[in-house]
Amino acid sequence: MHKFSFRFIFTVLLCGFVTLGIWGAYGDRAEAVNNPELLPLEETPIVDLAKFLSDKQEAELAKDFKEFEDKTGWKLRILTQYDRSPGRAVIDFWKLDAKSILLVADSRGGNLLAFSIGDDVYELMPRTFWIELQSRFGNLYYIRDNGENEAIIQSINVVKKCLVTPGGCGVVPGIPREQWILTLISSILGGVICGFAAVPRKEGEKFAWQWMLIMSPLWGILFISFGLGPVLIRTSDWVPLVRNILGFASGGVLAYFSPIFQSPNKTT
Repeated sequence: MHKFSFRFIFTVLLCGFVTLGIWGAYGDRAEAVNNPELLPLEETPIVDLAKFLSDKQEAELAKDFKEFEDKTGWKLRILTQYDRSPGRAVIDFWKLDAKSILLVADSRGGNLLAFSIGDDVYELMPRTFWIELQSRFGNLYYIRDNGENEAIIQSINVVKKCLVTPGGCGVVPGIPREQWILTLISSILGGVICGFAAVPRKEGEKFAWQWMLIMSPLWGILFISFGLGPVLIRTSDWVPLVRNILGFASGGVLAYFSPIFQSPNKTT
């Protein structure tokens, strides 16, 4: 459990420092140079210079992008690079505009993925969405376990889903195992604090309601904000929600009945 939580925290912190701005991140990788000779003569929605995708995957994505653009008007493009980058040449090559999303995959940095986003896209997905998307699918652990091709495909699938979702997405849908484990730990800790606060401190008292209310900002933040909140806004699956509620209840019962927290009997 600790391995997963440390892994998630490390990934988010690393990607947060690397990605101070989505457009800025792309600018460092692709816009600082201009090498149009690296681009194909005919326009294609995918330029796979790093060969992260198989021929079949590239063909399927290209067909899917064309159909998606014809149907919705949103322009999806992928550029993978390793040694050299076409840089600013992709802007004219693809005629990138306010309704364009360009995914740049480059394994030379700490995170595989970067995104160049048109202004209209931000009305559906804010900047924090793209940082979270990059952190979830572009981190070193995800790449090691799933490969660069899956990171590209899964992140693009999420983007497509959010583009056609009414109102867009404020956060990346779905909750990865590492993040859910953190919410579970937070829920259990909140339950422990709540249970400890409920331990009776007066003779004849069953529950210390006043102490529970006094401590409610602390256990409420841990359980509601950090335990239930991330689950509720990312998935409609009730299983992780029920598990977190049970974790809170178990932590509370354990703390309430634990001899450690019980007041010693008075002697006469």
